[in-house]
Amino acid sequence: MTAPHPTAAAPDGLRAALAAAPVIAILRATSATRLAEVTDTLLASGVRAAEFTLTTPGVLDALREYAADAPPGLALGAGTVTTPAEAQAAVEAGATYLITPTTSVEVIKEAVRLGVPVLPGAYTPTEILTAWRAGATMVKLFPAATGGPEYLRAVRAPLPDVPLVPTGGIGAADAPAYLAAGATALGIGSPLVGDACEGGSLAALADRAAAFLEGIRQDGIRRNGTRQDGIRRDGAGR
Repeated sequence: MTAPHPTAAAPDGLRAALAAAPVIAILRATSATRLAEVTDTLLASGVRAAEFTLTTPGVLDALREYAADAPPGLALGAGTVTTPAEAQAAVEAGATYLITPTTSVEVIKEAVRLGVPVLPGAYTPTEILTAWRAGATMVKLFPAATGGPEYLRAVRAPLPDVPLVPTGGIGAADAPAYLAAGATALGIGSPLVGDACEGGSLAALADRAAAFLEGIRQDGIRRNGTRQDGIRRDGAGR
Protein backbone atom coordinates (compact mmCIF):
# COMPACT_ATOMS: atom_id res chain seq x y z
CA MET A 1 0.00 0.00 0.00
CA THR A 2 1.22 3.47 -0.90
CA ALA A 3 2.00 5.54 2.19
CA PRO A 4 0.01 8.77 2.37
CA HIS A 5 1.90 12.03 2.59
CA PRO A 6 1.40 14.23 5.64
CA THR A 7 1.58 17.66 4.06
CA ALA A 8 -0.92 17.87 1.20
CA ALA A 9 -3.44 20.70 1.39
CA ALA A 10 -7.04 19.79 2.11
CA PRO A 11 -8.88 19.88 -1.24
CA ASP A 12 -12.39 20.41 0.17
CA GLY A 13 -13.67 22.82 -2.48
CA LEU A 14 -12.13 20.90 -5.33
CA ARG A 15 -13.30 17.58 -3.91
CA ALA A 16 -16.87 18.85 -3.68
CA ALA A 17 -16.78 20.15 -7.23
CA LEU A 18 -15.45 16.87 -8.60
CA ALA A 19 -17.93 14.84 -6.57
CA ALA A 20 -20.71 16.77 -8.31
CA ALA A 21 -19.14 16.39 -11.77
CA PRO A 22 -15.78 14.59 -12.23
CA VAL A 23 -14.46 16.99 -14.87
CA ILE A 24 -11.89 19.79 -14.79
CA ALA A 25 -12.37 22.03 -17.83
CA ILE A 26 -9.05 23.24 -19.24
CA LEU A 27 -9.33 26.78 -20.63
CA ARG A 28 -6.42 27.61 -22.93
CA ALA A 29 -6.67 30.39 -25.49
CA THR A 30 -4.84 33.09 -27.42
CA SER A 31 -6.58 35.67 -25.24
CA ALA A 32 -8.15 35.67 -21.79
CA THR A 33 -11.03 37.93 -22.78
CA ARG A 34 -13.64 35.17 -22.91
CA LEU A 35 -12.59 32.96 -20.02
CA ALA A 36 -15.24 34.37 -17.69
CA GLU A 37 -18.11 33.78 -20.12
CA VAL A 38 -16.90 30.28 -20.88
CA THR A 39 -16.57 29.43 -17.19
CA ASP A 40 -20.05 30.77 -16.48
CA THR A 41 -21.46 28.64 -19.28
CA LEU A 42 -19.70 25.52 -18.06
CA LEU A 43 -20.88 26.08 -14.51
CA ALA A 44 -24.46 26.57 -15.66
CA SER A 45 -24.14 23.29 -17.57
CA GLY A 46 -22.92 21.38 -14.50
CA VAL A 47 -19.12 21.51 -14.82
CA ARG A 48 -17.89 22.90 -11.49
CA ALA A 49 -14.10 22.93 -11.88
CA ALA A 50 -12.21 25.14 -14.33
CA GLU A 51 -8.51 25.60 -14.96
CA PHE A 52 -7.22 28.91 -16.35
CA THR A 53 -3.92 28.01 -18.01
CA LEU A 54 -0.97 30.32 -17.49
CA THR A 55 -0.01 30.04 -21.16
CA THR A 56 -3.03 32.22 -22.00
CA PRO A 57 -1.98 35.88 -22.42
CA GLY A 58 -3.53 38.10 -19.76
CA VAL A 59 -4.66 35.14 -17.69
CA LEU A 60 -3.60 36.43 -14.27
CA ASP A 61 -5.67 39.59 -14.67
CA ALA A 62 -8.62 37.51 -15.87
CA LEU A 63 -8.19 35.10 -12.98
CA ARG A 64 -8.00 37.94 -10.45
CA GLU A 65 -11.10 39.62 -11.84
CA TYR A 66 -13.14 36.42 -11.98
CA ALA A 67 -12.01 35.15 -8.58
CA ALA A 68 -13.06 38.43 -6.94
CA ASP A 69 -16.70 37.53 -7.58
CA ALA A 70 -16.54 33.80 -8.35
CA PRO A 71 -19.90 31.99 -8.32
CA PRO A 72 -20.56 29.62 -5.40
CA GLY A 73 -19.83 25.98 -6.10
CA LEU A 74 -17.03 26.69 -8.56
CA ALA A 75 -13.47 25.38 -8.03
CA LEU A 76 -11.25 27.86 -9.87
CA GLY A 77 -7.68 26.79 -10.51
CA ALA A 78 -4.60 27.69 -12.49
CA GLY A 79 -2.90 25.30 -14.88
CA THR A 80 0.42 24.92 -16.68
CA VAL A 81 2.19 26.09 -13.54
CA THR A 82 5.90 25.39 -13.99
CA THR A 83 7.72 27.42 -11.34
CA PRO A 84 7.23 28.33 -7.67
CA ALA A 85 6.95 32.00 -8.70
CA GLU A 86 4.08 31.14 -11.05
CA ALA A 87 2.43 29.15 -8.28
CA GLN A 88 2.59 32.10 -5.93
CA ALA A 89 1.33 34.54 -8.57
CA ALA A 90 -1.60 32.29 -9.44
CA VAL A 91 -2.66 31.87 -5.82
CA GLU A 92 -2.33 35.60 -5.20
CA ALA A 93 -4.61 36.14 -8.21
CA GLY A 94 -7.24 33.85 -6.73
CA ALA A 95 -6.51 30.30 -7.85
CA THR A 96 -7.74 27.80 -5.27
CA TYR A 97 -5.72 24.90 -6.69
CA LEU A 98 -2.78 24.43 -9.04
CA ILE A 99 -2.13 22.02 -11.92
CA THR A 100 1.27 21.40 -13.46
CA PRO A 101 2.34 19.68 -16.69
CA THR A 102 5.32 17.95 -15.08
CA THR A 103 6.49 16.32 -11.87
CA SER A 104 8.13 19.43 -10.44
CA VAL A 105 8.84 18.76 -6.78
CA GLU A 106 9.67 22.42 -6.15
CA VAL A 107 6.27 23.52 -7.46
CA ILE A 108 4.51 20.84 -5.41
CA LYS A 109 6.27 21.97 -2.27
CA GLU A 110 5.41 25.60 -3.00
CA ALA A 111 1.74 24.68 -3.36
CA VAL A 112 1.89 22.87 -0.04
CA ARG A 113 3.52 25.94 1.52
CA LEU A 114 0.78 28.14 0.07
CA GLY A 115 -1.88 25.80 1.43
CA VAL A 116 -3.61 24.94 -1.86
CA PRO A 117 -4.26 21.58 -3.52
CA VAL A 118 -1.87 20.67 -6.32
CA LEU A 119 -2.27 18.23 -9.20
CA PRO A 120 1.15 17.68 -10.78
CA GLY A 121 1.51 16.06 -14.16
CA ALA A 122 3.08 12.60 -14.24
CA TYR A 123 3.03 9.55 -16.47
CA THR A 124 5.28 6.75 -15.26
CA PRO A 125 4.78 4.95 -11.94
CA THR A 126 8.01 6.53 -10.69
CA GLU A 127 6.81 10.04 -11.54
CA ILE A 128 3.40 9.38 -10.00
CA LEU A 129 4.85 8.12 -6.74
CA THR A 130 7.40 10.95 -6.64
CA ALA A 131 4.62 13.52 -7.03
CA TRP A 132 2.46 11.84 -4.39
CA ARG A 133 5.25 11.61 -1.82
CA ALA A 134 6.18 15.27 -2.45
CA GLY A 135 2.69 16.36 -1.40
CA ALA A 136 0.37 16.10 -4.41
CA THR A 137 -3.33 16.18 -3.63
CA MET A 138 -4.10 14.22 -6.80
CA VAL A 139 -1.88 13.36 -9.73
CA LYS A 140 -2.64 14.40 -13.30
CA LEU A 141 -1.94 11.39 -15.54
CA PHE A 142 -0.62 13.11 -18.65
CA PRO A 143 -0.76 12.58 -21.56
CA ALA A 144 -3.54 10.09 -20.84
CA ALA A 145 -4.45 9.19 -24.41
CA THR A 146 -1.00 7.69 -24.99
CA GLY A 147 -1.86 4.65 -22.90
CA GLY A 148 -5.61 4.99 -22.61
CA PRO A 149 -7.84 3.51 -19.89
CA GLU A 150 -5.90 0.26 -19.80
CA TYR A 151 -2.70 2.05 -18.86
CA LEU A 152 -4.56 3.88 -16.11
CA ARG A 153 -5.88 0.57 -14.82
CA ALA A 154 -2.41 -0.97 -14.93
CA VAL A 155 -0.83 1.95 -13.03
CA ARG A 156 -3.51 1.93 -10.38
CA ALA A 157 -2.86 -1.73 -9.56
CA PRO A 158 0.40 -1.04 -7.66
CA LEU A 159 -0.58 2.51 -6.64
CA PRO A 160 -4.22 2.20 -5.57
CA ASP A 161 -4.10 5.01 -3.00
CA VAL A 162 -3.02 7.73 -5.43
CA PRO A 163 -6.00 9.65 -6.89
CA LEU A 164 -5.39 9.96 -10.63
CA VAL A 165 -6.86 12.56 -12.99
CA PRO A 166 -6.14 11.49 -16.58
CA THR A 167 -5.74 14.46 -18.90
CA GLY A 168 -4.97 14.90 -22.58
CA GLY A 169 -6.91 13.64 -25.58
CA ILE A 170 -9.98 12.39 -23.72
CA GLY A 171 -13.19 12.76 -25.71
CA ALA A 172 -16.79 12.35 -24.56
CA ALA A 173 -16.92 8.76 -25.81
CA ASP A 174 -13.74 7.88 -23.88
CA ALA A 175 -14.68 9.44 -20.54
CA PRO A 176 -16.72 6.55 -19.08
CA ALA A 177 -13.92 4.07 -19.75
CA TYR A 178 -11.40 6.17 -17.81
CA LEU A 179 -13.76 6.50 -14.88
CA ALA A 180 -14.47 2.77 -14.95
CA ALA A 181 -10.70 2.16 -14.89
CA GLY A 182 -10.44 4.11 -11.63
CA ALA A 183 -9.97 7.78 -12.52
CA THR A 184 -10.92 10.20 -9.76
CA ALA A 185 -11.79 12.84 -12.35
CA LEU A 186 -10.88 13.86 -15.89
CA GLY A 187 -9.05 16.89 -17.23
CA ILE A 188 -10.74 17.88 -20.50
CA GLY A 189 -9.62 20.59 -22.88
CA SER A 190 -10.57 21.01 -26.52
CA PRO A 191 -12.99 18.03 -26.76
CA LEU A 192 -15.17 19.89 -24.25
CA VAL A 193 -14.28 23.55 -24.65
CA GLY A 194 -13.87 23.53 -28.42
CA ASP A 195 -13.53 27.03 -29.85
CA ALA A 196 -15.59 28.73 -27.15
CA CYS A 197 -12.59 30.59 -25.69
CA GLU A 198 -11.80 31.96 -29.15
CA GLY A 199 -15.27 33.36 -29.83
CA GLY A 200 -17.14 30.16 -30.67
CA SER A 201 -20.74 29.49 -29.75
CA LEU A 202 -21.49 29.40 -26.02
CA ALA A 203 -24.72 27.55 -26.78
CA ALA A 204 -22.72 24.83 -28.50
CA LEU A 205 -20.39 24.72 -25.48
CA ALA A 206 -23.37 24.26 -23.18
CA ASP A 207 -24.62 21.41 -25.37
CA ARG A 208 -21.21 19.71 -25.34
CA ALA A 209 -20.92 20.02 -21.57
CA ALA A 210 -24.42 18.66 -21.02
CA ALA A 211 -23.75 15.74 -23.37
CA PHE A 212 -20.41 15.03 -21.71
CA LEU A 213 -21.92 14.90 -18.22
CA GLU A 214 -24.96 12.94 -19.35
CA GLY A 215 -22.71 10.29 -20.90
CA ILE A 216 -20.82 9.97 -17.63
CA ARG A 217 -24.07 9.83 -15.63
CA GLN A 218 -25.65 7.20 -17.85
CA ASP A 219 -22.55 5.04 -17.68
CA GLY A 220 -22.61 5.32 -13.90
CA ILE A 221 -26.22 4.18 -13.90
CA ARG A 222 -25.36 1.17 -16.07
CA ARG A 223 -22.44 0.17 -13.88
CA ASN A 224 -23.95 0.91 -10.48
CA GLY A 225 -27.62 0.28 -11.04
CA THR A 226 -28.43 3.71 -9.60
CA ARG A 227 -30.96 6.18 -10.92
CA GLN A 228 -30.34 9.93 -10.87
CA ASP A 229 -32.23 10.19 -7.57
CA GLY A 230 -29.73 7.81 -5.95
CA ILE A 231 -32.16 4.89 -5.54
CA ARG A 232 -30.92 1.56 -6.76
CA ARG A 233 -32.97 -0.25 -9.36
CA ASP A 234 -33.27 -3.19 -6.99
CA GLY A 235 -35.09 -0.94 -4.53
CA ALA A 236 -32.26 -0.55 -2.02
CA GLY A 237 -31.30 2.85 -0.67
CA ARG A 238 -28.12 4.76 -1.17
